[in-house]
Amino acid sequence: MKAVVFHGIGDIRLEDVDEPKIQEPNDAIVALTASAICGTDLHFIRGTVSGMEKGTILGHEGVGIVEELGRNVRNLSPGYRVVIPSTIGCGNCSYCRAGYYSQCNNANPKGSGTAFFGGPKTAGSLDGLQAEKARIPFANVGLVKLPEEVDDDDAILLSDIIPTAYMADENAQIKPGNTIAVFGLGPVGQFCVACAKFFDVGRIIAVDTIPSRLEMARAQGAEVIDFNQEDPTEAIKELTGGIGVDRVIDAVGVDANRPHSGPAAKAAEKKHGKEKEKTAPDAKPKNGNWEPGDASSMVLEWGVKCVAKAGTISLIGVYGKVDTYPIADAFEKNLTLMMGNCNHRRYLPHLIELVRIGALAPAEILTQREPMTSAIEAYKAFDKRQPGWIKVKLEPAAVEQVRAA
Repeated sequence: MKAVVFHGIGDIRLEDVDEPKIQEPNDAIVALTASAICGTDLHFIRGTVSGMEKGTILGHEGVGIVEELGRNVRNLSPGYRVVIPSTIGCGNCSYCRAGYYSQCNNANPKGSGTAFFGGPKTAGSLDGLQAEKARIPFANVGLVKLPEEVDDDDAILLSDIIPTAYMADENAQIKPGNTIAVFGLGPVGQFCVACAKFFDVGRIIAVDTIPSRLEMARAQGAEVIDFNQEDPTEAIKELTGGIGVDRVIDAVGVDANRPHSGPAAKAAEKKHGKEKEKTAPDAKPKNGNWEPGDASSMVLEWGVKCVAKAGTISLIGVYGKVDTYPIADAFEKNLTLMMGNCNHRRYLPHLIELVRIGALAPAEILTQREPMTSAIEAYKAFDKRQPGWIKVKLEPAAVEQVRAA
C-alpha cells in the first residue's frame, strides 16, 4: 500500500509499505478514505520537535471503513464508517476513565508521552494515518461510528483539529461576555474562533499575518490584527481600553515566526533573533521548504503581555524546546496557565452531534482536497503557507477512483 514515510528531518517520501495486520485482541484494521496534513507533522520535518524514528508512517488524522477486527472489539463490525481520534487511550486506566485519554497509562508502553499516530519515539512510534490502511490499537474505545449526515470532509476535521480547538477554548475558561485573543490562525486557530461561540464569548481578537487566514477569521466575526503591520500587544491594549483580554489562546507553538516589518519587528529581532538555531539545530531547509519558525517563544511572551490581570492562558500549540517563559510576569499578574495534548475521544461524541445538526460546519475551513499520490507536493505547499492553503485533506487511491468515476 502507499504511505507517507518519514526518513529524516527534511526528508519524507511516498512509498510502498506492507499492509498492517491485527496484533492485539483490541486492534482494528481501517481502510482510510481520508487523511490530512497537520502543522504538527511539519514540526517533525522541520526538526523543531525531535525524536522521530526513520520509517514511521506520518499522519494522525483519519476517517475510514472498518475492514478487520480483533476478537475483543465487540462494538463494531466490518463495513462501519468511523473517525479515528488522533490520541490513543485504553479506556480502562484511571486517566481514561476520567476523560484524560491523552494521559493513558497503557497506550504508550514504548514511550513517555501521549500516544498518538505518526509521532516520535516518546509518543510510541506508532505508524500513522497518511496511508491506505492503518492498524488502530484499542479500537473498541477509540473508533467512533459516524452518522450518514457527517461526510468525510467534515469528519476528517473531527479526527484532531476540532476537538483540539474545543479543548483549547474549554481550557481558556471562557465566561459569557469575555474578550479573548487567539494567536495563530491556522486550522486550530480558526476552529478556536468557531468554537468560542459555544462558550458565549463576547469578542474575539485574532492575530496572524497571512492574509487568507486573517480574512477567514474576519469572516467568522473576529477582529483581526496583522503582526507585521501592528504590534499586537499594543493593538490589543488599544482595542480593550488598556485592560487586555480576559483569555488568551496560543494556537501557534514552537514554529512561531516573528514580525519582519512593522512596529514590533525591531524588538522581536533583538529578543528572539537567535532562537531558531537553538530550537532546531538539525534543521535541513531546502528550496524554501522545511524552514523552522524563527521565534519559538515569542507568542508565549505576547500572551502574558496582552492578557488582563487574573486572566487565563490556554496553550494548545505544540512546543518543543524553548529558551524562556515569562513566569515572573505571569506570577505577578495572578495568571492561570492551562495546557496539554488534546483528549480527543472525550469530545468526539458531542462534536459529532454538533456537526450532524448543522451547528458546526467544519468543511468551510477545508481549503484543499489532494490525492494521496500528490502528498509530497501538498506537504510542500502547506509548509510554505501558500495563499489559501489552510487545511489539506488527502484522499487514498480508492477514493480518487470513485471521484473519477
